[in-house]
Amino acid sequence: MSSKEAPTPRFPYKSDRLKPLRAFCQTVRLGSVSRAAEALFVSQPAITLQLQALERELGVSLFERSGRRLAPSREGEVLYELAQPLVAGLDGLDATFREKISGLEAGELNVAANSSTILYLLPKIVEHFRQQHPEVKLTLHNAASADGTDLLRSDAVDLAVGSVLDVPADLSYAPVYRFEPMLITPPDHPLATKRDLRLEDLSPYGLILPPKRLVTYRLVDLVFQQARVPYTVALEVGGWEVIKQYVSMGMGISVIASICLTESDRDRLTARSLSQWFPSRSYGVVVRKGKFLSPQARAFIELIQPHLFERRDYDESGHSER
Repeated sequence: MSSKEAPTPRFPYKSDRLKPLRAFCQTVRLGSVSRAAEALFVSQPAITLQLQALERELGVSLFERSGRRLAPSREGEVLYELAQPLVAGLDGLDATFREKISGLEAGELNVAANSSTILYLLPKIVEHFRQQHPEVKLTLHNAASADGTDLLRSDAVDLAVGSVLDVPADLSYAPVYRFEPMLITPPDHPLATKRDLRLEDLSPYGLILPPKRLVTYRLVDLVFQQARVPYTVALEVGGWEVIKQYVSMGMGISVIASICLTESDRDRLTARSLSQWFPSRSYGVVVRKGKFLSPQARAFIELIQPHLFERRDYDESGHSER
């Protein structure tokens, strides 16, 4: 009596599983065949052939069209969950090997952060990192939150540090610091000494805010809209040091996170807590899910908070903690 053995799976596309799986993971991450081709430095038809080979091999459709973006199907999500750690591990094999044999002697590290994070939060961390790892080339990329996530997705940076309102599904955000929302005014302003400060008391005075695309503007607008309190924007300008200077000159008032206040501001500004109406702002580390963290990146994160990404709950997407 002859017994039938299960057929050995064959992968028809050039007998190479890694390339199609890498193409698949990049397409899921970037939502586009053309962007995946750019990231992998190959032609778009090559990516298409690799994805088609995967679908034939597995007998399922791996993608669904969602507007102009390709989204993984249910089967695609399962494959991504299985394949991404394997691809990331293989792509990071060289760095892991070099770490084992030579430690953290050299290399480079790219970190994305907005201007306030670079100016107020990172100086001591950068100083300690440079002292401990002087051979590592460290580059800080000045980028707003949205730009920072784009840099992460394109692998232009290893990690981002800052504040995130909504955490995309392909990123992990670990909040570390929390800062109180503050009203800043000139010392002689009527609100500087007003008792029982209410949100409505801010209405008569023009606000000086960062550009609309930034998190602070969105938070201020949300709070006033939900409370149905009218407000006006006297001036929209980038940079907290500029905003503080203009407030001190009497051009308006502003809502600012306490991280941005320094000892030198005490004489020119009055700061009052707005925590009764505005949520506190969390700042932390953002990384791409499944991305191999280099020894340099891990060393930098350890200075912010040890063992930060060992907690698996940070892999969940959704709203960041506020």
